[in-house]
Amino acid sequence: MSTIAGLASMTPSIPGAEMELHRFIQEDMEAILAEWDAFARSIAPSGEMSHHALRDHAKQILHAIAVDIGTYQSSQDQIEKSQGLALDPDVDSTAASIHGALRQENNFSLMQLSAEFRALRATVLRLWLPQVETMSPSTVNSMIRFNEAIDQALSESIAAYSESADQTRELFLAILGHDLRAPLATITTSGELLARPQLQIAKIPDIGARIGRSARLMSSMVDDLIGFTRTKLGVGIPTIFEAVDLQSACQLAADDASALHPATRFELTTSGSLTGSFDSVRVTQLLTNLLKNAAQYGEKGRSVEMNVTGYVDTVVVKVRNHGLAIPEDSLQSIFQPLVQLSAAGDDDPRPRTSLGLGLYVARETALAHGGSISVESDETDGTTFTVCLPKN
Repeated sequence: MSTIAGLASMTPSIPGAEMELHRFIQEDMEAILAEWDAFARSIAPSGEMSHHALRDHAKQILHAIAVDIGTYQSSQDQIEKSQGLALDPDVDSTAASIHGALRQENNFSLMQLSAEFRALRATVLRLWLPQVETMSPSTVNSMIRFNEAIDQALSESIAAYSESADQTRELFLAILGHDLRAPLATITTSGELLARPQLQIAKIPDIGARIGRSARLMSSMVDDLIGFTRTKLGVGIPTIFEAVDLQSACQLAADDASALHPATRFELTTSGSLTGSFDSVRVTQLLTNLLKNAAQYGEKGRSVEMNVTGYVDTVVVKVRNHGLAIPEDSLQSIFQPLVQLSAAGDDDPRPRTSLGLGLYVARETALAHGGSISVESDETDGTTFTVCLPKN
């Protein structure tokens, strides 16, 4: 029995006029989109994506597919489409291509993007076939046209996804090369000063401190880069859980941030039991990234506060700085890689990196612990990052 014949035998006979596939898609759009939402949410890299982001361009994609199915197609048109020669002249601006680029920005993998279209194909056919009375040549042709249109949309999405990924990679490499220059230049200059025979001994500690800060900055960039690369490869942040007291991790994070930002005062307060099952190395990196971010963007002369509270089942960390509020539309995007807000100014001497990976790695580390990270920001109370880590 052929696949189509099998479908026909499993499909109940329903009296009345047969619902054409392109009309079914248009009239039952909401039912199809509801299933799109559910599937997209199940595979989304972050559970914090909004309804609008999950459904991104889905309605426009379905509408374009319905129009395509309902439009006359010659044999030559079909051949050209099967060979990828019938692309829309404005392919870069189609709903499917925009969807692909946005999915790349939202950290969907190429496999997850393809899975969305696979699920969409199955959903439409599953909802439509029970309304088909007989497998007529017209019905078979509609299914063929539908699959062609899905494949076309998928091709457009993958092409846009790949182009966006290439641009992101090139931008990332350019930023990395740019940001490594500053600490390397400091180390080189310091080395030249230390090599001068007439160098005053009193200046050696200061030069050594500058070298240390530059080395720590480069080390921090490398750590974030490794974490970012592992998540993109699908490996995830390497996490080894053991029974630890996070008191020492908090102090280490404050010390590391102070070494990199000696002009900023870091105030650490802890309360309750901080003992649980954690990866202390990763938690230290998470907290250090939050403190460095707060010192970089906070108002000069104001302290950065880190309050750590142990509850029965969780440890809650709050890191707060004072300064310009984060714009409302940036409160979620700052956790994405390669995103960085503007700081106080180009003449700001505080160490900084525009890699834009610190908060991304912090979020991935919190998620690897089964926890969460959020941010609130306003002009009055400043900016507060809150991390919740389950103890078990």
